[in-house]
Amino acid sequence: MRINFFLATSNPFFDAYSQSDLLGKMIFLGLYALSICTWVILIYKVWKTYQAKRFALRFQESFRMQRSHPLSLEFENVTNGVGNPFLDLYKVLKKQAQDLLSKNRHFSSGNSPSHGPKEVHLSLSDIDVIASHLSIQVLQQVRNLEKHLYVLATSVSLAPFLGLLGTVWGILTTFSELQAQGSGGSHQMVLSGLSMALATTVLGLIVAIPALIGYNYLKSVVRDFGTEMEGFSNEILAAVELQYRKVDI
Repeated sequence: MRINFFLATSNPFFDAYSQSDLLGKMIFLGLYALSICTWVILIYKVWKTYQAKRFALRFQESFRMQRSHPLSLEFENVTNGVGNPFLDLYKVLKKQAQDLLSKNRHFSSGNSPSHGPKEVHLSLSDIDVIASHLSIQVLQQVRNLEKHLYVLATSVSLAPFLGLLGTVWGILTTFSELQAQGSGGSHQMVLSGLSMALATTVLGLIVAIPALIGYNYLKSVVRDFGTEMEGFSNEILAAVELQYRKVDI
């Protein structure tokens, strides 16, 4: 306990905070709050992206096992649907395909004189409609994965500026104390101002560097995952087209 207490009391950031004025303390608190928000968002987004990719891979394997019957896959037999972009894409595909097949069945039975069941197909325009809905869903999934990333981008820009503000304010207060007290000014006043200036600069960089790395990493992962979602949407659309589109002769 004594060692931990000694480390806490001898921490340069703690010393600089305790010796700073009101504005200096506000700058320190702002950097601490920004650091907490950055790490919370960073950890949450990395975890959410990992879960989404894991569930997506599992669903893709399940779909490929029933590729010959692309509209027969049941949602509850695959995953619970939490954070699974591939499952959301499949839901859109299945709903649009079933609605279009139902519409085609209705009009074909109404125009056909025979009373027996008639096989229905999807036209090329129907496939285009499904493809447009899948494209919109891909964009929506990418937006969901990029949600709250602006916090990291804000930390990258704001943290160094807060650190710079603390630096300028610390040096300004040091010169002000020296000017007010003359050559007989206290060394403690000078050291406290310089300590605040350096501590806020270091804190600003400590906040900004992980935020920059995390932001670039997550943007890259989401961009690559968006490409995978486009590939999967083309895969499931091709399976439906192969099974239900009428061949033009």
